[in-house]
Amino acid sequence: MKNGMKKGIFAVVVSVLIFGLCSIGWAKDTLVVADQYDATTMDPIRHNDMPSSRACYSIYDTLVFLDSEGKVLPGLAESWEFPSDTAYKMHLRKDVVFHNGEKMTAKDVKYSLERATTDLGASIKTYSQNLDNVEILDDYTVIIHLKHPDYSFFPSLSHSWGSILNQKAVEEAGDNYGMQPVGTGPFKFVSWQKGNKYVLERFDAYWGPKAKVAKLEVRSIPEPTSRAIELETGGVDIAYPITTNDIKRIEENKNLVLYRVPQTSVTYMGFNLSKKPFDDVRVRKAIDLALDTVGIQAAVYRGVGKVPTSLIPGAVKYSIDSELPKHEQDVEAAKKLLEEAGMKDLRMEIWTNERKERVDSATIIQAQLQEIGITSEIKVLEWGAYLSGLQEKKHDMFLLGWVSTVPDPNFAVSGLLESTSGTNFTFTSDAKLDEYLAKGRGTPDGEERAKIYKELQLYINELHPMVYIHNDESIAGAQKNVKGFEIRGNEVHSFRQASIEE
Repeated sequence: MKNGMKKGIFAVVVSVLIFGLCSIGWAKDTLVVADQYDATTMDPIRHNDMPSSRACYSIYDTLVFLDSEGKVLPGLAESWEFPSDTAYKMHLRKDVVFHNGEKMTAKDVKYSLERATTDLGASIKTYSQNLDNVEILDDYTVIIHLKHPDYSFFPSLSHSWGSILNQKAVEEAGDNYGMQPVGTGPFKFVSWQKGNKYVLERFDAYWGPKAKVAKLEVRSIPEPTSRAIELETGGVDIAYPITTNDIKRIEENKNLVLYRVPQTSVTYMGFNLSKKPFDDVRVRKAIDLALDTVGIQAAVYRGVGKVPTSLIPGAVKYSIDSELPKHEQDVEAAKKLLEEAGMKDLRMEIWTNERKERVDSATIIQAQLQEIGITSEIKVLEWGAYLSGLQEKKHDMFLLGWVSTVPDPNFAVSGLLESTSGTNFTFTSDAKLDEYLAKGRGTPDGEERAKIYKELQLYINELHPMVYIHNDESIAGAQKNVKGFEIRGNEVHSFRQASIEE
């Protein structure tokens, strides 16, 4: 046989072998996920959005974890004690290393948690605000000291704000740290094409159960039908959220699995109370009365979730959502309130991001506001630009969702309405509301705490800082051969033990 022919046959054989190996293992060692939006940063204290929280959950660990039922489990702290109602003594694991090879010690815990109380942590202040300091007893023991008793604080250490960082890595990266994250989690950072995808790889020195896939690739696909098509054609292994239009297709596809759980969230239309005419409660109430929220929710979400009557979702303790009557539209009462407030020919913008359900809701709201003489323009923004614009107080009204990542009533409200919160985009500043929140945090679970949150929910409904639109469900689709993917009602879905079976 001639050398050229031998080489040709050898090349074909190698190609076949490589293709065969890829088809039986190599290609399947990458889990490809379609998320709705890209992360905004991978610095855990400089965001409070769900795509970034999901990225951080794969890269970092926290001192404690929450299971899907909200139970606190050991994380980087293997055990703890409560010396007083303002102190947590945490005993740290001794076998933990960062992705850069540095060993984790109490110094990293002190640095990470106290860093969250600086101006850098403005977005997550609702979680870190009661932290006083972290005292180091030895390399693997710390005491977390609080300013005041706070019965929502301990489980909040599971939120991405409590991610433990490596001080050396943060200081070396400087302002660019959010693009060069270093954690102790089951996946380590590889690359990130902003607005497109980020890639993580298994961290083989992980202290806990190792990730079951070699790589995790998370793509940003904002258009819902495109996400569903990518799932159907095998372009991705997991996609979320699956929206109303695509649920049936995913359910009926024998190669796919639909995951669906109640979400600890609320979708709302907020008012910018720092601007006229929204500083007048009569205007806010008039807009609320003008809207048929039950009809809007039914038309847009078609059998998914429900219309809330309270800011605290029914899946979170102390919610009074089930006790209150359904919202009712009253156009004449709305017109009368606007007349009392001396408001005529109002013009305003309704902001939303690209999520289809929110755009559809805004379209119906626009038509219903016209009935009471309000002309509105819908402004659709890309996710990052949307969040930036809200922080800059440029908006009038806006559609947004809030997920209680930590299932405590404090976090269902404080991040949205407390005057000091960096995610209070209604710019509500109300001393009585702040007082309720402080009292709720400082009261142990029981009848008294339940009473405080009941009064708080009723008070918020009198203030009308927002119109409640929707309590959502977490809905995801996956290939049938994906195992170990954990969908969660707090939207911090877990790929830590996800695998792809042949």
